Amino acid sequence: MNRRKKTMLFLGSLALFFTVIVISGFCCRDVARVTDFSRKNMAPCVSFFFGTDWLGRDMLVRTLAGLSMSIRIGCLAAAVGAVIAFVLGVSAALFGEKVDAVISFLIDMILGIPHMLLLLLISYALGKGLKGVVLGVAFTHWPSLARVIRAEVLQLKNSTYVQISQKLGHSKLEAALFHMTPHIFPQFLIGLILMFPHAILHEAGITFLGFGLSTEQPAIGIILSESMKHLITGKWWPAVFPGAMLVLVVALFDVAGNALRKILDPSSAQE
Repeated sequence: MNRRKKTMLFLGSLALFFTVIVISGFCCRDVARVTDFSRKNMAPCVSFFFGTDWLGRDMLVRTLAGLSMSIRIGCLAAAVGAVIAFVLGVSAALFGEKVDAVISFLIDMILGIPHMLLLLLISYALGKGLKGVVLGVAFTHWPSLARVIRAEVLQLKNSTYVQISQKLGHSKLEAALFHMTPHIFPQFLIGLILMFPHAILHEAGITFLGFGLSTEQPAIGIILSESMKHLITGKWWPAVFPGAMLVLVVALFDVAGNALRKILDPSSAQE
């Protein structure tokens, strides 16, 4: 097998791994809330690989449920942010200097505000919870991808075939949909996947600070926030294992994005 086929096999394995986490965590979300004081604060063992917390809840089940929720929220938020980036990036490059100036100013303004502060403000203003987290992450993660798409469209709109298409009577919107979109789709897809780890981390971060999901839900941010109170007593496993799994998932998403970039790169076609 050449390197390209190995990379595709690796991406398929990662997709299967993430699918298993999402499905298993979704199926055991009710079990993650079950308490049993007869087994509280148990260290990792054969019966409970990640141990139990101060309420006797299985930390492996809670970690899977939290990761499943984080991945689902991250995917939804990244998808919304990527669509916003695509629409504004194409609009800035196609619809005149005034539209470009307004969108460029909006991109620079959002990038100039401290990222976590803006995320907290948007999430809090929208009432926190699932809606606040998803929209807060989506509204703060689109500028970088929008700037990349804008630069690509600016190059494409001066190409010969796009100018011929417009002279034949096609509108700017038709030129963007049928002639430019196929060319910028690889950059859009890579940017979407690379947005996932940022969305997952920031969702966990604002939930950890108390501005995200409610405490009833077994989110990773909630698990880590509650576990901090018990670290001083020597109960390290409720914080270490969920935190390590979160870092692993984020790192694998980043690796998947870089691997996809290599596959979509024409120069790697013969490798």
